[in-house]
Amino acid sequence: MATKAAKKTTPRFVYQLKATMNGIRPLIWRKFQVESDANLYHMHLVLQELMGWYDYHLHEFTIDGIYYGDPEAVDMGPNEIVSDKKKRLSSIIGPEQRFLYEYDFGDGWEINLIVEKILPVEKDTQYPVCIKGRRAGPPEDCGGVWGYEKLLGTIRNPDNPEHDEMIEWLGGEFDPEAFDTDEVNAALKNIPKRPGIGGRQPDIWNF
Repeated sequence: MATKAAKKTTPRFVYQLKATMNGIRPLIWRKFQVESDANLYHMHLVLQELMGWYDYHLHEFTIDGIYYGDPEAVDMGPNEIVSDKKKRLSSIIGPEQRFLYEYDFGDGWEINLIVEKILPVEKDTQYPVCIKGRRAGPPEDCGGVWGYEKLLGTIRNPDNPEHDEMIEWLGGEFDPEAFDTDEVNAALKNIPKRPGIGGRQPDIWNF
């Protein structure tokens, strides 16, 4: 009697990446690790948590001249956009890979990513995980790099006529130098690896 061939499995490993925001000084950056068998949409959700954003807007990745995102939502004109839910990270990024993440095409946030290391999976580590970072991510809808700089100038000057209004808009406070790795990692634990928890989370294993 013929026996079924064993199902071939792809070895898992871990990417360690550094994400750095374009156009802002001092730099806003994060180092984090994510498993190779996730997809780019999962990476998008990770970056949202790393920067303290809420996934209100469109996004896309550019890797080796190919655009990845939601083909039904992003109009790239003559450029084709590939679904960011289609392939494992291991099939599209490699050692020392550099690529771009863009979020909120109105504000125009750009994050440069580089693969720093490729590591074995640590048995007792829950991924994704943030290793370290510096400075808070800009608030949603603050107007891009120029708007963020204006916002910081306003909240630092109590005599500015827009000071109180901006503080209220920010919810009472905002410290641009603040970054809490533990707080971010607690948020990263809420990114599911299975479907069915809320509307924004896909099945990241659907490739």
